[in-house]
Amino acid sequence: MRILVVAATEFEVERLKSEALRRGEDSRLKALDFELLITGVGMVATAFALGKHLQANKYDLAINLGIAGSFDRTIELGEIVEITQDTFAELGAEDGDAFLPIEQLGFGAGTFYPGGRLADLYHLFNNFNFKQVSAITVNTVHGDEISIKKVTQQLNPQVESMEGAAFFYACKQMNIPCLQIRAVSNYVKKRNRNNWQIGPAIKNLNTFAIEFLKMYA
Repeated sequence: MRILVVAATEFEVERLKSEALRRGEDSRLKALDFELLITGVGMVATAFALGKHLQANKYDLAINLGIAGSFDRTIELGEIVEITQDTFAELGAEDGDAFLPIEQLGFGAGTFYPGGRLADLYHLFNNFNFKQVSAITVNTVHGDEISIKKVTQQLNPQVESMEGAAFFYACKQMNIPCLQIRAVSNYVKKRNRNNWQIGPAIKNLNTFAIEFLKMYA
């Protein structure tokens, strides 16, 4: 199986990259046919980089790895989740106090889905029984109480990122089976990096990625 691992930054997959490049007989990832694509942060960078890459390369599966902020307080910081629905939260038009999504405007879709869930596609439910959640993709991460309340009422998301829906969109256009796996680094509220758990989130994310890929080595 040929796998493409997609991340916005090297920082989010640094351990995975190091493991893949490490020489020695105990590095099982060296035997696996997978590539790592760093797209840059944001939906525009992700869509462009992924679309360009998939024009020239074919894969059996693409996986988007990254961190996310959570609106859902039942999700623990550092916990890994599987995104089963992702929406471009800002794609549409304002009509006074109302927001009209792109579907309502008649200009296409704003919500996208994976090519198949982790459990359904690859029978890994017993190994990776992650919580399945809905997400939004944004240009500006939320950190204001008014905007948080508004998007919660509008879309009721559980997590947010700056790339997820763009990843799903590009994979759909190229007909590539895809999954999006994220680790929660913080809760969505007024910005306070002192309360974030980026380190544990990235550690858990990379542990998952390495174990997932080793299953196909």
